[in-house]
Amino acid sequence: MNQMITQDVVHAIGAVDAERALRLARQVLDIEARAIAALATRLGSSFVAAVDEMLKCRGRIVVCGIGKSGHIGRKLAATLASTGTPSFFVHATEAMHGDLGMITTNDVVLMISNSGETDDLVSLLPHVKRSGARIIALTGNEQSSLAQAAHIHLDVAVDSEACPLGLAPTASTTAAQALGDALAIALLDARGFSAEDFLRSHPAGALGRRLVRVADLMRIGEALPITHAQASLVEAIDEMSRKGMGMTVVVDDARRVAGIFTDGDLRRCVPRMRDLPNLKVTEVMTRKPRIVKPDALAIDCVEAMEAPPKVSQLVVVDDDGRLVGALHLHDLFRARIV
Repeated sequence: MNQMITQDVVHAIGAVDAERALRLARQVLDIEARAIAALATRLGSSFVAAVDEMLKCRGRIVVCGIGKSGHIGRKLAATLASTGTPSFFVHATEAMHGDLGMITTNDVVLMISNSGETDDLVSLLPHVKRSGARIIALTGNEQSSLAQAAHIHLDVAVDSEACPLGLAPTASTTAAQALGDALAIALLDARGFSAEDFLRSHPAGALGRRLVRVADLMRIGEALPITHAQASLVEAIDEMSRKGMGMTVVVDDARRVAGIFTDGDLRRCVPRMRDLPNLKVTEVMTRKPRIVKPDALAIDCVEAMEAPPKVSQLVVVDDDGRLVGALHLHDLFRARIV
């Protein structure tokens, strides 16, 4: 039985007309690209009004839709929330069965429907208006019930769907999602939303790791190996051994960095073994260590460490060259920066 199924699948795959499939795929991409391009030319005062309404919102942006528009709405609500605009998604049908209580007078309700005549959304309109919430509609028909009832209407009409049957929502959903992204980014800019703000809402994953600062990972306090410039080499070796960073930072009385003494420097001292007890750390240290500022991105430290000759540690200093911390390659590994 399994062999028969496998053969049928192989036969089906072999039956694909490659030229036709590629032609249709390119046609879909072309239609959807033109739909977005046309949408860009229609942007105007309504878009600005929508951004302003959402920016002034004292509550949350409640995104509402059904079917494919609902999927677009969920994505838009997530994008808004992660870029500084508090938002959540409510399914129109669920709203009519209790979730309407989630909408308050301080909210802005963003309704998405290509036809603008989706029954559950239209039925929801008077109840949302009664709550006092403002309504922004994204539809493909400016004469629709939803467009006419909304305080602000955004036109996402497309000339045609990319589906050759003209049935499956394709270009229309692409246009709605693109306009939703445009709203989110315009709001991000209007709020002055920064990389640090983005990090606070994306602490995990690759995005968060790209925005981690040196100050978040560097070793400080008792974990930081420090040796005074007047110390002996033996004292420096002891400090380096106790702190486990494979180095110790050499500083002057004002805590300004004078150099760094590393495992490599120690190996280079081997020919002078008999002199070790009498050597000062300043005689054998590396005088120009690689330094970094606390507010630097940790991911940029990888490139700094990899530049020839490769190093495993960076010294962290303030604007006056005073020592504030140190960063080891292992710290970057633990934070999954590399």
